[in-house]
Amino acid sequence: MATRIEALATKVVTVERAVRRRPWGRYALRYLALMLAAAVIIAPIYMTAVNALLPKQAIVAYPPKLFPSDPQWGNFPKALDQVPLARYMLNSTIQTGVIVVGQLVTSSLAAYAFAFLRFPGRSLLFIIFLSTLMVPLEVSIIPNFQTIQQLGWLDTYQALTIPFLATAFGTFLLRQHFMTIPKELRDAAAIDGYGHLRFLWSVVLPLSRPVLASLAVFAFLSAWNQYLWPLLVTNDDNMRTVQIGLAALRGREIDSFNVVMAGTLIAAMPMFAMLVFFQGQLVRGLTAGAVKR
Repeated sequence: MATRIEALATKVVTVERAVRRRPWGRYALRYLALMLAAAVIIAPIYMTAVNALLPKQAIVAYPPKLFPSDPQWGNFPKALDQVPLARYMLNSTIQTGVIVVGQLVTSSLAAYAFAFLRFPGRSLLFIIFLSTLMVPLEVSIIPNFQTIQQLGWLDTYQALTIPFLATAFGTFLLRQHFMTIPKELRDAAAIDGYGHLRFLWSVVLPLSRPVLASLAVFAFLSAWNQYLWPLLVTNDDNMRTVQIGLAALRGREIDSFNVVMAGTLIAAMPMFAMLVFFQGQLVRGLTAGAVKR
């Protein structure tokens, strides 16, 4: 017993010495590089917030102000008054919510089929499915628009959402994670009488929360930032989305850059909230399936 304790103590001392001998200079350089990268990313966001709070004359002043001494909070209500930005944000919220839910459902079902079901041509079908990722949006936008027009869906939420309810990226992301789930779980569930849908709902999806959260974040950002497609399929101001509203605000307040920046911050707040609340889930979802078991 004493020999084991002495061996354990020796290992602890060895580990402590190894930690003390770490090249801290190398880690300092890494952290410095990360800090510089963070500053490059944060600087435009910070200057947007500063310009949103500055008076119109102070924006073109030299040297530029890095902190608003007299914040102009009235720029935010003015941005909401110049264009119906609140209505545009409501439309974007509905559009984004439907797209996120639709992509989660369709991607989960398709990924389950590619991961757990056995059928002829599965690998070939999956490759064809993934090949759609190489097709840019501009190639399919005209046929999609003609389809929406023939169905009489212009200026409707169907036009804003239905073409984006399925995504090959989401299917690939979930399928790669589903492949890491042990097949023994499926066999045990089958013995207990679980069908495919019940096994998906009760076992697979609860084990895949981080990946589902990361897919939801990506779908949210993609849908919220859409500009070209909503511009094509909507003509009524009551159906326009927030990105179109920002473009209209820039055109109307071309000499009031501070008001435009205030509107930009208002439109970006949901994205900031998503990234803050789901940051941990996003990182875990991206790294899920990276290690082969």
